[in-house]
Amino acid sequence: MRVPLLSLEEERDLTDRWHRERDEEALHQLIQAHVRLVVAHAVKFRHHGLPMGDLVQEGNLGLLQAAAKFEPARDVRFSTYAGWWIRATMQDYVLRNWSIVRTGTTASQKSLFFNLRRLRARIQAERDCSPADTRVQVARELGVSLNDVERMETRLSARDRSLNVPLVNDGSTEAIEIIPDDRQGPEGMVAEANDRPKIERLIAEAVSDLNEREQTIIRERRLSAEKIPLDALGERLGLSKERVRQIEHQAIAKLREALEPMRDALV
Repeated sequence: MRVPLLSLEEERDLTDRWHRERDEEALHQLIQAHVRLVVAHAVKFRHHGLPMGDLVQEGNLGLLQAAAKFEPARDVRFSTYAGWWIRATMQDYVLRNWSIVRTGTTASQKSLFFNLRRLRARIQAERDCSPADTRVQVARELGVSLNDVERMETRLSARDRSLNVPLVNDGSTEAIEIIPDDRQGPEGMVAEANDRPKIERLIAEAVSDLNEREQTIIRERRLSAEKIPLDALGERLGLSKERVRQIEHQAIAKLREALEPMRDALV
């Protein structure tokens, strides 16, 4: 932290030496001068309950990634560019370690996880809203559904808990014993086994009405055990990734329209 800040000229010299000559001494000086930036970001994430030292270590990895990918020719300060990498690595670390269950797997869930408490406090302070109105406003500002907000609130209000924790003082009943089994019962399994051949026949008939290209895309993307990526399938068919996606959606719409009248056949 006692390493002095770099001037613009010093920063450009170090980044040029590292980018062009792979001068490790220049890299070392560049990293040392920006460690305080890592610490500053780590402080912002400490309320998630994770060790400060671990946050700093993750941020240092982000700082090294920034140095590896930084292009001196771009008219931007290294600290501005590195800040994005530092935040990204710390956010990923928090999401991986805050709970045994992965909390944020989509962009909207990550946004909710890191912004929900702050937005909720600000909205309630500014407007004195009820909890229900606050959830609606949070969903509107972050562009997510109200259901997503409610589920994230539940996740943030309850930490991980062992299923073997006793529910009563005598320890005779554990949490795992009262969890309902949502699996299909014997009757449902038999009914599904009886209906499966009929469903497969109806799907095969509907797919056969598609043109050859649509059939190929549906079989490779929806009916195959291993779904082929859009770009790989597009390369095989001589189409762009976006065009394959459009054809896939069109074919699915045709199948839905064709299968809708056939539902009675399953009764």
